[in-house]
Amino acid sequence: MEELLPDGWTIERVREVSGDGSAVPVPVGARLVVADEPGGDDYVLLRPDVILAFHGLCLVRHEGEWYMGHFEDDGSVICWSCYGTDFSEAVRGL
Repeated sequence: MEELLPDGWTIERVREVSGDGSAVPVPVGARLVVADEPGGDDYVLLRPDVILAFHGLCLVRHEGEWYMGHFEDDGSVICWSCYGTDFSEAVRGL
C-alpha cells in the first residue's frame, strides 16, 4: 500500500495529518466509483487505483487526481470534490 501513496507518505502519516487513526486503504476491486460533477446531469465514472477510507468519507485517486467522497450502503463511492494532484490538501480537507 505504501508504494501507492505519494512520496513521503505512509498510512501512519495519513492518519496523523487527517486526525483519523482508523484510516485504512480499501480494495478497489469492482467497486463502482463516480464523481458528481457540478452542473452535470449524470455522474462521471472514475477508475481509481487507490481508495483510502476515513470513517464514512474517503479519498480516491483517479488518473493522478485526488477526489473526496463517501461510501454508499452498497460499498460504492460517490465523490463530490476534486483536489487535483495535491494529496496534502486533500488529506487536510477531511
